Amino acid sequence: MLEPREGVPPVLTAPADLERVIAAFAAGTGPVAVDAERASGYRYGQRAYLIQLRRAGAGTALIDPVALPDLSGLDAALADAEMVLHAANQDLPCLAEVGLVPRRLFDTELAGRLLGYPRVGLGSMVENVLGFVLEKGYSAADWSTRPLPEDWLRYAALDVELLVELRDALRDELEAAGKLEWAREEFAAILTTPPKPPRADPWRRTSGIHRVRNRRALAAVREVWEARDKIAQERDLSPGRVLQDAAIIELAQKSPKTPAELQALPTMRGRGARRHQSAWLRAVARARELGERGLPESNLPGDGPPPAHRWADRDPEAAKRLTAARAVVAALADEHSMPSENLVQPDYVRRLAWTPPAESSASAIGAALRELGARAWQVELTAQPIAKAFLRLESKGVL
Repeated sequence: MLEPREGVPPVLTAPADLERVIAAFAAGTGPVAVDAERASGYRYGQRAYLIQLRRAGAGTALIDPVALPDLSGLDAALADAEMVLHAANQDLPCLAEVGLVPRRLFDTELAGRLLGYPRVGLGSMVENVLGFVLEKGYSAADWSTRPLPEDWLRYAALDVELLVELRDALRDELEAAGKLEWAREEFAAILTTPPKPPRADPWRRTSGIHRVRNRRALAAVREVWEARDKIAQERDLSPGRVLQDAAIIELAQKSPKTPAELQALPTMRGRGARRHQSAWLRAVARARELGERGLPESNLPGDGPPPAHRWADRDPEAAKRLTAARAVVAALADEHSMPSENLVQPDYVRRLAWTPPAESSASAIGAALRELGARAWQVELTAQPIAKAFLRLESKGVL
């Protein structure tokens, strides 16, 4: 499919145009296909730069959320409608920023996972389920560009062109497989699960930080990362376009003191990296001048179990429980034709094995899984088999 059925609609930027779309979509019927395009890798944050919607009876609308940042009126008009998104977790935060918050959701990517499709990208799903090949190629484009090229708008409109049809076909497949209620629980969980709180030390996610061997160098990573983040936010640029992670690591390891020393570093030869060289030198200097108390710890204590590869030494019984539980989950996932991480989150399995309930009964295991956040269908499928696996270990004297 190379062209939307009604052609490429104009991008809406005027309040009067938005009001007409609100009226048209309110009068439409059935689910509403929704997608958003961001400028990841180009701009700071994850805001939407184009929002696409399609509904039977209303056609397709392309909305510029920069020019029209308040879509609460559209949200109110669609309050009773099911919204269809592909990989909803990626788009829901930026949609919420402009006032679009689904009350009912159908996630076509997640439906594909529950049905065991090996490739769940939108293009693959549309091709495998509906038999259409979509025009693709602009997902990684800079959607903050204005005006948006016609080819990009065609791609964006096609992303919602068949989304409701895909939803209808997948719903039928879920029902035939006995998985429709499972999917509904998963969709509801997406809408009700609160967003994760900000990381305490986001700088620790700098790529390559495992090569930084001492606390003072870690302090340099932190100082340079924070300086970069401030500049990126002020300039509305993706942090990686201000300074690459590899340059942060090299600055921390080499600790240059002068512009000449900084410019001699291989990762600092680009014009972008040198543009703010005084900020990087000041950040590295701050790290050098910190007292011992101001240096970050090498590792932060986590709120969960340690990495699984250390369990055999630290808690051999927990390691055996983890192996048994993982085998159970893998077998059940294979039986029900879905990835094991969709049957039950791997983190839940690790936490259950590391800190099991006092007794290895199905009810106790189920309660523990529910406390961790597992859905009812997941508990129903996994609690008893995991309990049996733990009880077998106990009966053999392994635990």
